[in-house]
Amino acid sequence: MELTINVAVLLAVVVVWRLRRRVQARSRSDQTLTVAIVLVLGVLIAPTAFGRWILDVVGQLAQSISQADGP
Repeated sequence: MELTINVAVLLAVVVVWRLRRRVQARSRSDQTLTVAIVLVLGVLIAPTAFGRWILDVVGQLAQSISQADGP
């Protein structure tokens, strides 16, 4: 589990570094690579306690929004 968290942290740094670049300078292949890295990061974070916490927070937010829209 420790190795997974370290790789996830490294990928998070790479994602932040890639997203800080100017949008005009990105090619289609560059955008595709960024999306692939983000997907791998999501897969690595999902089974961790942090990933479960994110899922709970997003679920509660979605539930509160759906209740606010209802009658």
